[in-house]
Amino acid sequence: MIPQHAVKGIPHPTISSHPSRANVCVCVYMRHYVGIDAILEQMRRKAMKQGFELNIMIVGQSGLGKSTLMNTLFKSKVSRKSVVSTPEERIPKTIEIKSISHDIEEKGVRMKLTVIDTPGFGDHINNENCWQPIMKFINDQYEQYLQEEINIDRKKRIPDSRVHCCMYFIPPTGHCLRPLDVEFMSRLSKVVNIVPVIAKADTLTLEERDFFKQTIREGLRANGIDVYPQKEFDEDADDRMINDKIREMIPFAVVGSNQEYQVNGKRLLGRKTKWGTIEVENIAHCEFAHLRDLLIRTHMQNIKDITSSIHYEVYRVRRLNETNGQPNAQPPNTLVNPQQANGVAAQHQVLTHEM
Repeated sequence: MIPQHAVKGIPHPTISSHPSRANVCVCVYMRHYVGIDAILEQMRRKAMKQGFELNIMIVGQSGLGKSTLMNTLFKSKVSRKSVVSTPEERIPKTIEIKSISHDIEEKGVRMKLTVIDTPGFGDHINNENCWQPIMKFINDQYEQYLQEEINIDRKKRIPDSRVHCCMYFIPPTGHCLRPLDVEFMSRLSKVVNIVPVIAKADTLTLEERDFFKQTIREGLRANGIDVYPQKEFDEDADDRMINDKIREMIPFAVVGSNQEYQVNGKRLLGRKTKWGTIEVENIAHCEFAHLRDLLIRTHMQNIKDITSSIHYEVYRVRRLNETNGQPNAQPPNTLVNPQQANGVAAQHQVLTHEM
């Protein structure tokens, strides 16, 4: 606070005799405040009005608790199985893609959540090319967004149906990745953000779980599979430090439950056994809390940004090159680096103008 006599024009001895740099900066700041920091509030108000969109795909064979985990993550019935299905739909003969959208609101923040389920994946004797319908669905959403984007009279805000994240459920075998797991993640990690999880991790002891996680990480490295968060997309040293800790936990060993039980006087989500209650949100029991933080509380916007600026850009550049008759276009499964992705926007403007 500036002394009263200094405000009236009477110099304060400490300021007039030996003014410190801090005092001068404070005075200059108070006299010349512009208000640039108010843009944060403007952005917040605009985002609150528009709401948010998040599209999550869940992939894994039947019986791994995919629907239960999704309901646990968002504390509501958001999965496909939450909706009553006909007897014919309960046993899919082939891989089907089913999407269900929900409007969720929390403390004034609105989000349209779309859960994309893939019933039938990995459930058959012959699972050859079972990833193709999933790959086609992801690319179809990119194509739909692209067509909206290049329209002359395009919408002010294009509906975003692109898959932002794919949660891949690994059976808790305790051994190693199956050939199906390797093949799926090798192909799909190039077109979508993949977050692998060990389903029903309470079926493993802590020693088995740690060994299984280490074996899976070695399998991912050996097969050159980049799961989210990818190292090449860390923007700075702080991101690298945070994401390195996350990469050390991958795959997340999770447990899902919609049931609440009384534990030490508190109502908690968990799974009750003869030996006690497994608390879903207790990090000593499973890693559900770390997965929730990654998907919702800390990295949701980053997941969407990488989808838009990396995965979608690869598809968009290839399609625009095809439209302009360039046979050597970049294939859709090629992963670009951040520098390539940053330079794509200018190329798109030129191509769109020519079209």
